[in-house]
Amino acid sequence: MNLNHTQFLAPDEVYTNLETARVLILPVPYEGGISYGEGTAGAPEAVISASHFLELYDEVHKVEAFTMGIATLQPLMLSTDQGAMFESVYKKTRELAATEKMIVMIGGDHSVTIPQVKAFQSLHGHLSVIQFDAHADLREQYEGSALSHACVMARIREMTTQTLQLGIRSISSEEAQRVQKESLPLYTMHDIRTGKLDLDAALDALPDPVYLTIDVDAFDWSVISSTGTPEPGGFLWDEMLHLLAQVFKKKRIVGFDVVELSVYPDDRNSPFAVAKLIYKLLTYYYLSINK
Repeated sequence: MNLNHTQFLAPDEVYTNLETARVLILPVPYEGGISYGEGTAGAPEAVISASHFLELYDEVHKVEAFTMGIATLQPLMLSTDQGAMFESVYKKTRELAATEKMIVMIGGDHSVTIPQVKAFQSLHGHLSVIQFDAHADLREQYEGSALSHACVMARIREMTTQTLQLGIRSISSEEAQRVQKESLPLYTMHDIRTGKLDLDAALDALPDPVYLTIDVDAFDWSVISSTGTPEPGGFLWDEMLHLLAQVFKKKRIVGFDVVELSVYPDDRNSPFAVAKLIYKLLTYYYLSINK
């Protein structure tokens, strides 16, 4: 494992020590599974750069989560071949997860989540997955590929049936039929905003450990606008953070990813929002291990 020359948050070196850090961040600059907008390959670098302008003190929880140690690794050198990419992500994630540190992946398009989940599932023997996303991602294949970002949850459900999907507001008729037929725990934004989600019950139904995947198109455009397949009507900032805080309070999260940010030169806000989101998630993790 080698440190990235640019560290997330850019704290003093004592907090980026590989041996003592509680968190390892893995940048995965891949966009071979996209179907619409481009730019996800540049997301990890943009997010890490934006993180240097964050305040390190959390004004809500009165803590500085970076003090637990957050080490950012060098980006994976990835082949353009999707199969080779999957193998690289799987092997590296398996190596990192074996350290029992919190593993954070910054993507990249959403297809990189598939080998990430496979690695955690193989290490733990069983795994639950919570998805925040605008899209159901339950297609068996999309544009001739079974490994498209539109197929992520279909592939994950082949590894584990313990899933929870939140914030969905774009779904095909075939996906909707599958949700109904298999009684999948999927909640649309309409469900959430009309009070149909009992989050405590939904989380209680998921056994630990849990992996969390966040496609940034889960957010409303007013929060994050630069993403490959945007949809209107998503989560507002505080709305999302409230749910994520509950997830970390109730479940043992072993890893998470944030994916599908697209980098556009005229939008500095979206990378900054993603950087702040990751640090908020790490604050919730910090609170969970310092109860």
